[in-house]
Amino acid sequence: MEKVRTRDFIYTTDGLFFASTNYVHPEGRYISFLRYVPDENGDREKNGTKYRKVSSDEAYEYLTENYPDYLYDCDVTKVKNMMGVPLEKVEQIIRPQNRLRDIRENGESKNPEIVAKLLDVADFFHYVAGIDYDHLGISGSILPGLHKSDVSDIDFVIFGLENHRKAMKAFRENKGKDVYIDEIGKSIKVMGITDDYWDFLYDKRIKDDSLSKEEFRWYENRKGNRGTIDGTLFDILATKDYDEIEGEWGDTVYEPIGVASVECKIVSALGAFDNPSLYTIEDLKIIDGVEAPITELVSFTHTYAGEVEDEEEVVARGKVEKVIKNGTDISYRLVVGTTRESIDEYIKLKESPA
Repeated sequence: MEKVRTRDFIYTTDGLFFASTNYVHPEGRYISFLRYVPDENGDREKNGTKYRKVSSDEAYEYLTENYPDYLYDCDVTKVKNMMGVPLEKVEQIIRPQNRLRDIRENGESKNPEIVAKLLDVADFFHYVAGIDYDHLGISGSILPGLHKSDVSDIDFVIFGLENHRKAMKAFRENKGKDVYIDEIGKSIKVMGITDDYWDFLYDKRIKDDSLSKEEFRWYENRKGNRGTIDGTLFDILATKDYDEIEGEWGDTVYEPIGVASVECKIVSALGAFDNPSLYTIEDLKIIDGVEAPITELVSFTHTYAGEVEDEEEVVARGKVEKVIKNGTDISYRLVVGTTRESIDEYIKLKESPA
């Protein structure tokens, strides 16, 4: 099996596009989530075929009705009907760093406006943050070539957790400034989220009442991992380098035991921008739901990456999992983002910042 990381895309023999959601995978299958399906009425096009983007519920319904062999009962996560692309169904693995390299070297005729902005973001992080182009990439709709100029944003990927910290620092220190880059003879200006994008971004990310618009805006401004360039949104996403990936599939088994709401204090948010985001905690109090000695909060949704910081008192709600390492070492974690929409799942400050 080829190595497939989080944010890689997989194109299948059935014409489906999946996004990888794991760093390690079981033998014979890549853990991933269905993102785009062929649809003659779809609003995106590639090589003469129209596609549409699917939500979490639509993805499960589509596979159940049409391609149930992409669903299986996972012995490691104990999740029934988990998505995973069988090895024999893999037509192509599409990697963010290779896609960006191809665009830089060969150009891209589709939606040239957003592509030009993507290249400026890449140049910014290369020259200003000092990150090699080989550690930069593009995911989201641009990766499989299904981007649309009117709705697509830029899911920019930084490989290596230290590189990601450098990228975040460069963005925070330079946003709103005209940065002239001698090597390419031009100025690049990256901005924070402008006022005209807040409603769009909130509606895209929040599908319930977990965060008000005012709270969402406060958290996003503090995190500083999302901005705009010439009116287009971009995310600064972290993916581990190959040498940062540890363990093998099956070393750790996750057993869901229920749902809980908790209060706790953040001990460390060092892994807050990884995928999944990781927060270690103390002073746990179970508000309702499953009673378990939870020691970690993890988030599989970008919405709650970097949401809270060291020493802060927080509330969280999600799925409680029993974590069994090497068959004997047992701990418990609370998982947020069990679906892309994260309905009734959150991590936030105990006292509302708004």
